[in-house]
Amino acid sequence: MNSIELILKNQRQFYDSGVTKSIKFRKERLLELKKAIKENEKEILDALKEDLNKAEFEAYATEIGIVLEEINFMLSNMKNLLKEKRVRTPIAQFFSSSKIYKDPYGIILIMAPWNYPFQLAIAPLIGAIVCGNCSVIKPSNYSPATSAVINKIITQTFNQSYIAVIEGGREVNQSILDHKFDLIFFTGSPEVGKIVMEKAARHLTPVALELGGKSPCIVDETADIKLAGKRIAWGKCLNSGQTCVAPDYLIVHRSIKDKLIDEIKSNVEKFYGKFPENNEDFPKIINKRHFERLKGLIQSGEVIYGGRSNEQANKIALTLIDHVQWDSPVMQEELFGPILPIIEYENPEDFLTRINCRPKPLALYLFTKSKEMEKKIIRDLSYGGGCINDTIVHLATSYMGFGGVGESGMGSYHGTASIQAFSHSKSIMKKSNLIDIPLRYPPYQNHLKLLKKIMK
Repeated sequence: MNSIELILKNQRQFYDSGVTKSIKFRKERLLELKKAIKENEKEILDALKEDLNKAEFEAYATEIGIVLEEINFMLSNMKNLLKEKRVRTPIAQFFSSSKIYKDPYGIILIMAPWNYPFQLAIAPLIGAIVCGNCSVIKPSNYSPATSAVINKIITQTFNQSYIAVIEGGREVNQSILDHKFDLIFFTGSPEVGKIVMEKAARHLTPVALELGGKSPCIVDETADIKLAGKRIAWGKCLNSGQTCVAPDYLIVHRSIKDKLIDEIKSNVEKFYGKFPENNEDFPKIINKRHFERLKGLIQSGEVIYGGRSNEQANKIALTLIDHVQWDSPVMQEELFGPILPIIEYENPEDFLTRINCRPKPLALYLFTKSKEMEKKIIRDLSYGGGCINDTIVHLATSYMGFGGVGESGMGSYHGTASIQAFSHSKSIMKKSNLIDIPLRYPPYQNHLKLLKKIMK
């Protein structure tokens, strides 16, 4: 029996014991996780610096802080969110009561990516714990320092029969996916998401897929240009653009295009100086393969700002590419780096049809003061979620679910949405023994008229 089989066998036995179904047990485990994160904060920050060169402020805000906020939300709200919900019963089922119970799935596989390697491993784990599941975490092999810290924290805090970490590369991923889980929660690219879904289908295992896509950022002529330039620059520079909800390309009204570009440039230089690729706080590209891929994409357009790289540090300056067409090379794949193609427009119809013809994006950002434009974009375009007059921040809350639609994902999590993601809603109708209405039983005789009066 290999190690994966042994872990799953022990987790199945532990789950079947019923220990995880106690609310008290779940709260205690959340508190233990919170304590372990705080005790290992320095190691987590150091690991994120090593893997992605994240500054401490950025690493805490986007990785540790989000996780701690999610734990605090669940500690305050989980009892209410998990309690059975009484719902109405149709008159045809008279003398009955109906309730919905939240049941754990069982054993959850959490497959985390490298771009936010701590947050995107632990935030789903919180939902799995709260809902009473056992879990196996598979961190990314591309972020080995953070993967090692996650392994240390989980191993020292929990027994493997409850939560286990399995490290390794592509072969380990394939081996894990050959085993049966009760739910697979995957964050990563659409290409790998398809493989995960195919493997899961063999066991009829449900999946939650948090994927990506080309997320547009639209700026109309009514927008606050100074604020838009600052927030777009921040959102695109965050983690050096290696964010699944980063603004992938800019759609800007022709009349304010030049002003907006100037504001983006100005703010990048305020944040990181004239040479971001040499700034010690500017995050690096995860590895040489992605570094070379991004450099190749830069060559495919007209660079009007940036375009420089630091080979030794694996960094690329924020790069603006102008006069981009919808069929340009930079518009054919999610960029996942500090490159921002620019498309100008005069009429919203110029881009609405174009966006709707493409795979549905994970995020969309709109900068406008026009209520009409706001309604139009929300009504006419399909996407996972987004912001009006900001970027990125819609995912940093436990009060709304986060997830994609279509090729950008299925299922959502964070806060209440995590309860839906990591538990099954079990519907129970309880019938009275006092009354047994004979209407439903054969022979039916002339009961149809009465039935139609009840069920109309």
